[in-house]
Amino acid sequence: MPVFLTFLLFFILPASLPAADLTSALLKEFSETGAEKNLPAYTSQSLERSLEIPPSEETQQNAVPSDFDVSLLKEQLPGSDIPLTLNSKVNYFIDFFQHRGHSSFSKWLSRSERYIPLMKEILRKEGMPEDLVYLAMIESGFTPHAVSVANAVGPWQFISGTGKRYDLKINDWIDERRDPIKSTVAAALYLKELYGLFNNDWYLAAAGYNAGENKILRAISMYDTRDFWEISKGSYLKRETKDYVPKLLAAAIIAKEPAKYGFADIAYLPAMDLDTVEVPARTDLELIARIIDTPYQTLKELNPELRRWCTPPNYPNYLLKIPKGKKELFIAEYAKITEDQRYTERIEYSRYRTRNKDSLKSVAARFNTTPEHLAELNHLKPGSRLRGRTLKVPVQIAIQMTPSHKIAQSDTVENRYYTVKKGDTLYSLAKRFKVTTAILSAWNNLTEKVALRPGKRIIVAKYSSKENG
Repeated sequence: MPVFLTFLLFFILPASLPAADLTSALLKEFSETGAEKNLPAYTSQSLERSLEIPPSEETQQNAVPSDFDVSLLKEQLPGSDIPLTLNSKVNYFIDFFQHRGHSSFSKWLSRSERYIPLMKEILRKEGMPEDLVYLAMIESGFTPHAVSVANAVGPWQFISGTGKRYDLKINDWIDERRDPIKSTVAAALYLKELYGLFNNDWYLAAAGYNAGENKILRAISMYDTRDFWEISKGSYLKRETKDYVPKLLAAAIIAKEPAKYGFADIAYLPAMDLDTVEVPARTDLELIARIIDTPYQTLKELNPELRRWCTPPNYPNYLLKIPKGKKELFIAEYAKITEDQRYTERIEYSRYRTRNKDSLKSVAARFNTTPEHLAELNHLKPGSRLRGRTLKVPVQIAIQMTPSHKIAQSDTVENRYYTVKKGDTLYSLAKRFKVTTAILSAWNNLTEKVALRPGKRIIVAKYSSKENG
């Protein structure tokens, strides 16, 4: 037997025990210090998992290298504050990103420098490993407007329920899952919770982030192990979750040394350099852009959470992100603008399915427009039958409301009431009475997902009028 093979087998045959011991030692050290703000840097061992995971059947179909690759013996992984591992599955995604996924990964890297410094700072302040930023990389490629097939949104891909669980506001005006600052804080809190739930194991925490903590807890119980690589051999977890951790590790390994893996000529976007200012009342972004001499599109890009053309209503002292160095200019110029000049009502369009007795005149009256305008919008003749048609209708999506504490004593506020009928929802009533669900909820102390009880009397409009003296 050649000397080299004898030497190699000497390491291979007993490898499972030392590798496992080494892994346990590393994870033990990490779990003892992981909650601290100064986290240790890990230099992963190239053989740590290489000999422990035979490629699964589905992995073999994707031309993943055999589980033991002699070249891995010489591979030196970068330091990291999450434990890096190199095995056949991680190696597969490194190869994928280098070749078939090269274009996409190049775009991720290009955007990374725009967000990574900010995200790392937030993670550090929350006492979390900074290299968790690469989870946002594989989730969205650092795209604030990313939306998945499961309606997960933003750079950290929160579904609505999880986002609201961590205090991210989601309504017709704002979706804070897209905010790179607030969503990173929420992700840090969620990951911190997962890390504790899974006994300070970042691989299980990451898998839980992808599949949900209950799914991973059931997998642990089913396979009677807390080793992610062992669990991923089984059929219970979806392919997406099995690939999630090796994809995360591959992304981190490449992103830390991009030139080494063939990404030497990346045109990195500049880091976000910004200030925040308090906007006391709903204000048009075009107005703000004009007074601080900044392109409107730049303001929209800095505030991807804003779903419309203005800061949100009923959100006093909203923190708006503006380019660095524009704060004093904003404060000085904004103070010169009277409150009634800060916001302009705008019309958007919705769809309305007509009922049996509807006419152009009745529908026009309902949506505060004219029959002629409605006919023009829908290419109809004045006498057209509407039964069963779906019409495009103008909707004034928000009504400027004067806060109750600012109404003069000579004003009175009158409410318009509506009695809830079977089948009514908050959304359908908001559309019907041309207000937002948020305003309807605020008027009636409701939550946006409340089930409306037939017979309940609710406020659907408010009017302010001068009393005759």
